[in-house]
Amino acid sequence: MRARFYATMADLLRTDERTALVLADIGPLGLVAGEPADERVLNVGIREQTMVGVAAGLALAGLRPFVHSYAPFLVERPYEQVKLDLSHQDLGAVLVSIGASFDAASEGRTHQSPADVALLGALPGWRLHTPGHPDEVETLVRAAARADDRQYVRLSSQVNPQAWPADGGIHVVRHGRGTLVLAVGPALAAAQQAVEGLGVTLAYTATPFPLDRGTLRALAEHHVRVVVVEPYLEGTTAPEVAAALRGRRVEVEHVGVGREERRTYGTPADHARLHGLDAAGVRARVLGHGGAAA
Repeated sequence: MRARFYATMADLLRTDERTALVLADIGPLGLVAGEPADERVLNVGIREQTMVGVAAGLALAGLRPFVHSYAPFLVERPYEQVKLDLSHQDLGAVLVSIGASFDAASEGRTHQSPADVALLGALPGWRLHTPGHPDEVETLVRAAARADDRQYVRLSSQVNPQAWPADGGIHVVRHGRGTLVLAVGPALAAAQQAVEGLGVTLAYTATPFPLDRGTLRALAEHHVRVVVVEPYLEGTTAPEVAAALRGRRVEVEHVGVGREERRTYGTPADHARLHGLDAAGVRARVLGHGGAAA
């Protein structure tokens, strides 16, 4: 996903004079070195708050700024600037993170940010994307370049077997009955393995905020239980799901990164297992409540 983002940005910087890229000593610093677009790639150093402020200034000047870093340095550290410089002033920008929840587990807690989507979801007017495939990344980035709003694209080293339409909608992967499993972004890979042999419906979205409420509500009409598998802090998508299912008598469960801090390094796969986000963990949750999903 990261490589596809860099390649897409290089093309946008060369072909779209409105596109700009702001970095904080990370990423493709020499992306378009020596070309006219080079002046629209700004590296502010290890100053994440300044990075967001500069993006706001570029937006005021009529440019479409993309801001790129690890999730904790892009969302958590400069959260006040995101809230005030972008949201409060109603300015458009595209934040693109790497690291996801625990992709950089070997770097320790400083590089982990399972709460990033929840934090941005608390601010008004943001579209939040969690693509599950490099093709979806390119689609979302190019669409974001043409827009003027505030968007977040969360890149991950975890990748689904195939791409799905990154159009903001919910798409049915397979039909079943009883339980509807909605997988968000790269969580689909584990969810697909988890429901093997189970007669459940499996659906997918790369855009949890705003959620495709209409499709979810329509799908829920034929199910008694909805299990949301999300690759970030467990329950983050709950407000969107609750709004979609308001008035419906359906049981809802969320499977995501637990709130308990796992004080370990290891690999992303290790952390997925510890949080119950591997295939075995997701299957156990889907089969919960007396195995209602079987």
